[in-house]
Amino acid sequence: MQTKMTNSYKERLKEITRVLHKHAITRGVSPEKLRLILTDLGPTFIKLGQIMSMRSDILPKRYCDELQKLCSDAKPMAFSEVEEVLQEAFGCPWQEEFQEISRVPLGSASIAQVHHAVLKTGEEVVIKVQRKGIYEIMARDIGLMKKAVKLLPPVSLKEAVDLNLVLEELWRVTQEEMNFLTEASNMEEFSRKNKNVAFVKTPVLYREYTTANVLVMEYIDGIPIDGKDRLLADGYDLDEIGSKFVDNFIKQVMEDGFFHADPHPGNVMIQDGKIVWIDMGMMGRLSDRDRELIGDAIEGIALNDIGKIQDAVLALGEFKGKPDQSRLYTDIRDLMAKYGTADFGQIDIVEIFTDLMDVMKENKIVMPHGLTMLARGLTHMEGVLAKISPKINMVQIAAARLKENLLEEGSWKKQLKGTGKKLYRSLLRAVDLPALAADFFQGCMKGQTKINLDLHASDDLAWLLRRLIRNIVLGLWVMALLISSSIICTTDMKPKILGIPALGVLGYFGALVILMYLFVKHFMKK
Repeated sequence: MQTKMTNSYKERLKEITRVLHKHAITRGVSPEKLRLILTDLGPTFIKLGQIMSMRSDILPKRYCDELQKLCSDAKPMAFSEVEEVLQEAFGCPWQEEFQEISRVPLGSASIAQVHHAVLKTGEEVVIKVQRKGIYEIMARDIGLMKKAVKLLPPVSLKEAVDLNLVLEELWRVTQEEMNFLTEASNMEEFSRKNKNVAFVKTPVLYREYTTANVLVMEYIDGIPIDGKDRLLADGYDLDEIGSKFVDNFIKQVMEDGFFHADPHPGNVMIQDGKIVWIDMGMMGRLSDRDRELIGDAIEGIALNDIGKIQDAVLALGEFKGKPDQSRLYTDIRDLMAKYGTADFGQIDIVEIFTDLMDVMKENKIVMPHGLTMLARGLTHMEGVLAKISPKINMVQIAAARLKENLLEEGSWKKQLKGTGKKLYRSLLRAVDLPALAADFFQGCMKGQTKINLDLHASDDLAWLLRRLIRNIVLGLWVMALLISSSIICTTDMKPKILGIPALGVLGYFGALVILMYLFVKHFMKK
C-alpha cells in the first residue's frame, strides 16, 4: 500500500514537472501562461487559480484578470461516490433521511458538486457534496508543486511574486473553503445581519444534515439575476432590482462589515420579488476601522482632497518598508488628475478603486485581505449591472446610503465626539508650541540644530507653506489672547461682565472666534 502511494506521488510529481517544462516556466510566467499551466495541471489547480484571481494583494492585476477566465466546470463525481460521502457523513444510507436525490448533479466543480433532493418531510433541498478524498488530493498536489518549484531554477513573474508565498496562502484559503461548517456559519451570520431587509433572502440552512463535507440548504427555484429576458417576462423592473442589489451590497460592506465576496450571477437569484444570496463559501470582512477609512477615502475622492485620500491609504495598509509619502502623494495626485473634474456621480467606482489599489501596490503597501475581496465583489457587481441595468450608478447609491448613515443619531454623535477629541488634542499641542519654538531657536543659536529639507517642486508646495504659516500665526494669536485675558481676569479692572473684567471676556471671545474660523476652514477643506 505504502509503495503504491509512493509511486503515485512520484508519478504526480513527474506530471507537474513535465507541465512546468512544457510551458518553459524558467523563461518567465506571463498571465496567459499561468492560466494554461493551471489548466493542464487539472481541477485542483484550476480551483487554486480561481482563488488566486481574488488575491490582488499578492498577484498583479493582470494575472488576476486572466485567472478569472478559468472554467470552474469539472467532470461530475460518480453517484456511487456521492453515496459513500453521504454514508460517511450521516452514518446511515441516505435513503433514511431523503425521499430522493437526483443522480444528475445541478453543477459540478473541482471541490464539490450539487444535487437536487427531497427530504422525508417533503421539503425540496440541494445537497452540496464534497468530492471524495479532495482534501488529501489538494494537500498532495500543493506539496508536490512546492517541490517542483524548488527543483526548477528561480522563477519570477514580472512583478516579482514569491510563488512559495502564494502557494502557502492558497492552501490556507482552500482549507477554509473545504470546511462546509464554515460556510454554514457564514449563512447564519449573513441571515442575521440581513433579517430586517425586506427584499433580501438567504436559503434556509438544515444544520442537522450539515457536516464538514456535506451542506444541505433550501432549494431556490428562482431566476439568475442576469436573466434579463425571464425577469422582464415575469414583470420585474430591472432598474429596481439593480438599485436594490447595489444598495444591499453597500449595506453589507459599510454597515455590516461582512459581505458576499463572489456575487456573480450564479450566486444571486431572484425569487418572489426578493434577492436571494447563495454560496457563502467566499465572504469578505472589514473591521470598523477599515470601513471608516474606506469612507474617508471615498469622501476624499468626492472632494478631490488628496491629503485625505493619502491619510486613509496610509492608515489602511501595512508597509513592506519605509513609505515614501511624497511619492505616494504624487501618485494619488496623478490618479485624481486622470479623472479631471468629472462629477462624482459619473465616476466608475470599480475603475478608480482598482487604480487606487494599484497605487498602494506600487508603493509597497500591503492591503487588508477584506479590501481585495471587496475589489473582486465590486467587479462582479459592475458586470451584473452592465447586463440588467447599465444606467444604475453604484457611486450615487453608495453616496445616498453614506449620507443616510451620517444623519443617524449614533453616527453624528460619534463624529461629534471624535471631532471634540481632535480639537482637545490640537489645543494641548498648541499650548506647547511657544516652548517648542523657543527650544528650536535656542538650538539654532548654539549650532545644535540641523534641518534636513527634502523639497519637491510641485504646485501644492506653496499652498501647503501658506497654510502652515497662516495656522502658526493664528495659533500664536490665540495663545496671546488666552494668556493676556487670563492675566487681566486676575485683576480688578472695570468695567466687568458677570464679575469678570470686560477686556478679559473680549480677549477670550476673540480667541474663540479665531478657533471657530480654523475649525470651519478645516472642514471646508475636507
